[in-house]
Amino acid sequence: MNLLVDKLSKYTAPQQAKAAGIYPYFRVIESDQDTEVTINGKKVLMFGSNSYLGLTNHPKVKEAAINAIQKYGTGMAGSRFLNGTLDIHIELERKLAEFVGKDDSIIYSTGFQVNLGVISCLTGREDYILWDELDHASIIEGHRLSYSHKIKFRHNDMESLEKQLQKCDADKVKLIVVDGVFSMEGDVANLPKIVKLCEKYNANLMVDEAHSLGVLGKQGRGACDHFGVTNKADLIMGTFSKSLASIGGFIAGDDEVINYLRHNSRSYIFSASNTPSATAAANAAFDIMVSEPERIENLWKLTDYALKGFRNMGCEIGHTSTPIIPLYIRDNDKTFMITKELFEQGIFVNPVVSPAVAPDDTLIRFSLMATHTFDQLNIALDRIEKIFRKMDLLYKS
Repeated sequence: MNLLVDKLSKYTAPQQAKAAGIYPYFRVIESDQDTEVTINGKKVLMFGSNSYLGLTNHPKVKEAAINAIQKYGTGMAGSRFLNGTLDIHIELERKLAEFVGKDDSIIYSTGFQVNLGVISCLTGREDYILWDELDHASIIEGHRLSYSHKIKFRHNDMESLEKQLQKCDADKVKLIVVDGVFSMEGDVANLPKIVKLCEKYNANLMVDEAHSLGVLGKQGRGACDHFGVTNKADLIMGTFSKSLASIGGFIAGDDEVINYLRHNSRSYIFSASNTPSATAAANAAFDIMVSEPERIENLWKLTDYALKGFRNMGCEIGHTSTPIIPLYIRDNDKTFMITKELFEQGIFVNPVVSPAVAPDDTLIRFSLMATHTFDQLNIALDRIEKIFRKMDLLYKS
């Protein structure tokens, strides 16, 4: 008997969802990642993308990727540490560091690899990592690999954070790690108060700007810039797979910290270097983000309109104030059913169910791109309202 296969064969949740006709994952897209995509020959409006600035199919971004392949080839065949460093890697690292107001930065092959490799190696056995209970999975996996003491605090609860800081040895490193914008809930970290607690308890701060880069702050610099606390954050992390229309990630900080990571972060040293095309695409998207502020302006016009629309119709959307809008369903099966029905009506959204969130916190994740039109948004709002009303999910008429 194959014990491994026997054990894993008991996991049948996907098969059950498929049998019920409500399995919502791995829907195959046959077109570019735009506000409208084609799936199984059917056009649907995309409200499930992280491409906040709508740059994944921008001609200049595609041209940069193609030109990089023609010059450098398709892959690096090695890590940055050995044979995988290009001049365009160095160029982009310098631009990113300057943009987020830090001494230096390094590029990883994915954003997940950044958090995994940074958080796992920065602190020692007697130090502390303090993390928000709704931090991204990559942050959780990063601190799991660390030998440090790990302390969770309640989501965006500063009283809870302070109580946990009080438990820490004053003479040891205390690294607080938070999302700038929380990826499922769409709310923003209370960075001003976190910074005050860092100063009070001599703690360090790392901010994951994955969902705030290109969204918040001057020219899209992120949540730290938005709150004016850039110089108080020791480490600023970002990804290329959202606003920067590519794949990869970076960490920026003081020279001493980046030097240490460059020579000790295992997911950086032992992973293949970011491809030429991905690096060039991110670089081109970065330039567009900085030079075309109207994209971010339009994203916020759409966001304000959508937030008002959902609140007026009576949707429960929590504390979001960003282009990530959670539509709380609070039931796994119902979340799948609504996702399916919306898709059949031409609206692509993402279901978020347990164990990704608590069973009572299941939701539809509705996200906006700067390139959406108000006509597209109105279509989505209208169809969501009809389905939610039918499912008795609106808290007022």
